[in-house]
Amino acid sequence: MTTISSEHTDVGAYALGLLEDQDRAAFEAHLATCDACRGELETLSPVGVLLRGMETVELPDDASPPVDLLHRRAVASRRRRRNLLIASAAACAALLGGGIAVGLASAPNQPPAALTGQVHSATNPANGAVGIVGLVAKGWGTQVQLDLAGVKGPLECELIAVSKTGERRTVTGWFVPAPGDGVPGHPAHLLVQGGTAIALGDLARFEVTVASGQVLLTIPV
Repeated sequence: MTTISSEHTDVGAYALGLLEDQDRAAFEAHLATCDACRGELETLSPVGVLLRGMETVELPDDASPPVDLLHRRAVASRRRRRNLLIASAAACAALLGGGIAVGLASAPNQPPAALTGQVHSATNPANGAVGIVGLVAKGWGTQVQLDLAGVKGPLECELIAVSKTGERRTVTGWFVPAPGDGVPGHPAHLLVQGGTAIALGDLARFEVTVASGQVLLTIPV
């Protein structure tokens, strides 16, 4: 049975999509009432996007292990997964200095920072999403900042860069907790930043998508 203390430790596993359906549902119910877990999830969600394709180390197949041993293995596995996320988060932060960036959620009560470089904006009247991108040409590609509002949570989102030839690259990803960003009850915008190897002159548009593949907003360049 999931306890309150174990729900707090499920943040990393949830960000990576490692929880089973029952544990995922229990954690999402806990997430709706826990500010600390929502804040930690905002920090870890970009790492989850980067690590989504990694293989999980499987435990050895022992013949008929006792129930107590299975419980200890489950606890140990959860701790290893959490440690992996912490280490990976540190590694991703180090990449920021080398031209590869991950999404960073702005503090919920802070106003959005002024965007630099080429600025493009768009609105989706169907769902109320409003976004502005600031683009700066770099030797490694394009630095990207996104100011996003009018998005209701909870949602797992990604920013996709699309080239003029149709090439698609993920810029960054993040989690939008309830009630959302730039909405009644939480008027502050979300600022995420990242980068793409696609050169500024080769960009056609940016798409804000959700995990299901639905496009929330398209911003032409």
